[in-house]
Amino acid sequence: MEHERDESSGAPLLIPHGSVIVADWHRCPDSKEYFSKIFQKKRRKTFGLLEAPAMPPQIHVDTVRYKVFLAGKSGVGKTALAARLGGSDIPTMHYETTGIETTAVFWPVKLKDNGQVLFFKFHFWDCGENALRRFDHLLPSCKEKMDAVLFLFCFTDHGSFEDLSNQISRVSHPSHRIVKLVVGTKFDLFMHTDVTEREIRTFQETSGLPVFRVGGDVNAGLGEVAPLLNALAEHLWHQDCVTASCAPLSSQV
Repeated sequence: MEHERDESSGAPLLIPHGSVIVADWHRCPDSKEYFSKIFQKKRRKTFGLLEAPAMPPQIHVDTVRYKVFLAGKSGVGKTALAARLGGSDIPTMHYETTGIETTAVFWPVKLKDNGQVLFFKFHFWDCGENALRRFDHLLPSCKEKMDAVLFLFCFTDHGSFEDLSNQISRVSHPSHRIVKLVVGTKFDLFMHTDVTEREIRTFQETSGLPVFRVGGDVNAGLGEVAPLLNALAEHLWHQDCVTASCAPLSSQV
């Protein structure tokens, strides 16, 4: 279902899944050569700030880079989500992030209109809530030149769901042209959920923001992270095309 808002206001413009990029391309045979470059010994490879997937010389792939801020109450799982999306081990115990932690995640995508393959480099920024309250300069640093924000809540903490509106108003402004997605963590603990599906549907209808669900153990597959990373890539690329009036790729990479 497509939800549209007024572009002039900067409000969300949500696009149908698979309208910009090839949906579930990670399952297609022609994607294997690209996805193999983000794996090492059957595990997702951890990339440093200056590292990138190494493709054969005869295959040229452009890389587009985006800064993504993770927002949410303390304990909702921001650090765990960054680890999950990056293929790293998820911390077994919760600890408050003392400052800003960054995670670089590469994700290959095939554009639907021309079949071009791009590597999306997501630079996830995670900052602890206590640190944000103590040091006034941290939130502006996280928001500076950000392209997207993931608003997190925990399915076992109804207060974190109620805090979403506060997080959205604090981090973003209606005039800001940034991608906004909502992520519910610990969805695997459905027996203990404090947030109902009716509440989720109502929130999506009133806010115009999609809600993604994550939870469970991380394994070698991509099925648990592909929906969120694909949606992030799709909305960011569409936003760039709209902002640049579909300018040539050379001006966007």
